[in-house]
Amino acid sequence: MNRLPESISPFQLKLLLVAALVCANQAACRVNEPLNVLFIAADDMNCDLSVYGDELVKTPNLERLAKMGVRFENAYCQQPLCGPSRASIMTGLRPDTLDVHTLRHELREKNPDVVTLGQLFKRNGYYSARAGKIYHYGNPTQIGTDANDDRATWNARYNPAGIDRTQEENITRYGPQKGGLGISMAWWDPVSADEDHTDGMVASKVIQLIEQNKKRPFFLAAGFFNPHCPYVAPKRYFDLYPLDRITMPDLDEAQADLVDVPPMAIQRDTPNWPYYFKNVSIDQARKCKQAYYACTSFVDAQVGRLLEALDTHNLLDKTIVVFWSDHGYFLGEKGLWYKRKAFERSARMPLIIAAPGLSKNSAATKPVELLDLYPTLADLCGLTPPKNLEGESLKPLLQDPATADWTKPAVTQVWHNKNAWGYSIRTERWRYTEWLEGEAGRELYDHEDDPDEITNLAQQSQHRETVEQLSKQLQPYVRLKPHKRP
Repeated sequence: MNRLPESISPFQLKLLLVAALVCANQAACRVNEPLNVLFIAADDMNCDLSVYGDELVKTPNLERLAKMGVRFENAYCQQPLCGPSRASIMTGLRPDTLDVHTLRHELREKNPDVVTLGQLFKRNGYYSARAGKIYHYGNPTQIGTDANDDRATWNARYNPAGIDRTQEENITRYGPQKGGLGISMAWWDPVSADEDHTDGMVASKVIQLIEQNKKRPFFLAAGFFNPHCPYVAPKRYFDLYPLDRITMPDLDEAQADLVDVPPMAIQRDTPNWPYYFKNVSIDQARKCKQAYYACTSFVDAQVGRLLEALDTHNLLDKTIVVFWSDHGYFLGEKGLWYKRKAFERSARMPLIIAAPGLSKNSAATKPVELLDLYPTLADLCGLTPPKNLEGESLKPLLQDPATADWTKPAVTQVWHNKNAWGYSIRTERWRYTEWLEGEAGRELYDHEDDPDEITNLAQQSQHRETVEQLSKQLQPYVRLKPHKRP
């Protein structure tokens, strides 16, 4: 135990007491100081990442972030399509509640009074700003514009455009040579600097915003466009992935995987199977997969730049950092490409949250949903969110990733048109999917034995009780408005 010197004078004792009070007050101020939020989004990024155990795809900066917080092993989107998924994230409401299921710019039109996530922070004295894509953008067509952004969410918005947008003529395209590049098998590997590209510019702008706002609470969003197609990144990221290390699924086996799948589940993919477009070869798909991984590592490098900026300005211990993607992505599994499917590969995406004072270097395996982010950030920052949010705060899992108290399932829906839609529920063990409430087919996959969802168990008599239970559990989430039903 530390003792005061026996010869201390009354005056010295008084000075020591004053100093102790000052230190105590400063500590109290730090405890009560508002937490910042750095909200980092990737576009179309699946979990082929070293931080999720992939041995090929290099993501050292996401690994660093995961060591700072909690990696969610089983996080799921509300709809595997950019527009509705991002609208749901930013409002904490399901696509059916918002009546938003497409890429149309209609969030505010249909929900004029909704309070978005950034808007909540702005109303509570935070500086709310974004650079890049948070709400839906046509990629690459709308890069450099506000696209489907929501003005009420932000104090400021920034829309950089790099060579991936301004030099599209250099992009190599497979399959159809007409139409936009937003749905394409296309790539480019220029010898270039990170900041020549849109995502490098996004990172630079957010770094600047961190510097400019380091002395006041902020909600800053970095919206990266990669690895969404067209797959464009500096050549050195392509060099990380020699083509002879890029494997592609056997197409005979892939076709066999789809025999027991209801036709509606893959109706967008069937006409030109495999790889979505006619006449795309396995080697061309392999090149696109290499390019996708290059873009993933490019995004990871920008995440590293953002973390360094926080560290440089001594903000790591007062900033919540969230990394998320809007949905998963197929890269040839089952012969499929892109998203917009109810399989695990499309519904699951990376989610990492690092929050000061909570768990570090941990993994949570419970199913969670992207719409849980809104109540989580409000909870962690002591803000009162709207009462109608449909997610739940992830704080219990951030405190104890193994808690048994978290029992909420994750629900993902797919909406193609009023005659083709379905809902999928993910529990700790099962994925169960109904198309048109079962009239167009059902799927059941046991993730204890079949993580790749090869065998559909829905029609097997020994699983009838499981199907009935999961169907009942799913039913309350099926809330399409009448004009969205047949």
